[in-house]
Amino acid sequence: SEFTVAVHGLVFLAHKKTVFSSQALAKNVCTNPARIRKVMSKLKNAHLVETKEGAEGGYWFSGDTRKITLKMVADSLQVSFVNSSWKSGGDCEDCLIASGMADVMTDLYSQLDQGCRDQLDKITIAQIEER
Repeated sequence: SEFTVAVHGLVFLAHKKTVFSSQALAKNVCTNPARIRKVMSKLKNAHLVETKEGAEGGYWFSGDTRKITLKMVADSLQVSFVNSSWKSGGDCEDCLIASGMADVMTDLYSQLDQGCRDQLDKITIAQIEER
């Protein structure tokens, strides 16, 4: 997932304390440079990484790893951890259960996702790097 790529990339950049190209990051993350660029672009927009243009360009982490939480990373990527693309039942059904289950489950998934985000807000990049 983008979240895994982002966390790996941030921890690597924070640990190395230097500029890395998308190709070098991709090698460390074990993915392709295009995927790195897509994820890093979102992190840059959220001010979690900085970029340098040119032949010696790339990405670097200049923030405080103790202040960047995994929730901030997730928010920058707009990822959802708990959701379902399929809904049972349907609003047009006469049955109370069939007509209401989709909304109930959507609310449940939303609460579970928020619980994940609350936990991620307690974990910093520094803590991941230490591990």
